[in-house]
Amino acid sequence: MADVNRGNRPLSPHLSVYRPLWTMVLSITHRITGVGMALSLTMITWWFLALAVNETYFDVANAVMTSVVGGFILIVSLWGLSFHFCNGIRHLFWDTGTGLELETAYKSGLAVMAGSVVLTVIGVLVVRGVI
Repeated sequence: MADVNRGNRPLSPHLSVYRPLWTMVLSITHRITGVGMALSLTMITWWFLALAVNETYFDVANAVMTSVVGGFILIVSLWGLSFHFCNGIRHLFWDTGTGLELETAYKSGLAVMAGSVVLTVIGVLVVRGVI
């Protein structure tokens, strides 16, 4: 039988209903960085494939990748990889039942953010030849 009361049921709450919590922001960021890594991997693959095609095509791809915008994208991609890695380790601890308390989850989220920034800075310094 058809549901005659279809229009009177409440709708699911949207993100605008909830107050953003630290763990919620980290969860959303984890998903976004996962998608971002897939997109940046496509860009890096294009760079390597251009090397295999010919020198002229590689010069174009290399100009894009080494430009200011390309460098920014690579640094943001490195941060996304670092964040995803650190947050993945955090989730491995959660899988064992460790660190699920609210205060510990908050502190581990701060550690994930700090760790991802530190790993990104170290990565940039290594690529630049400073370290």
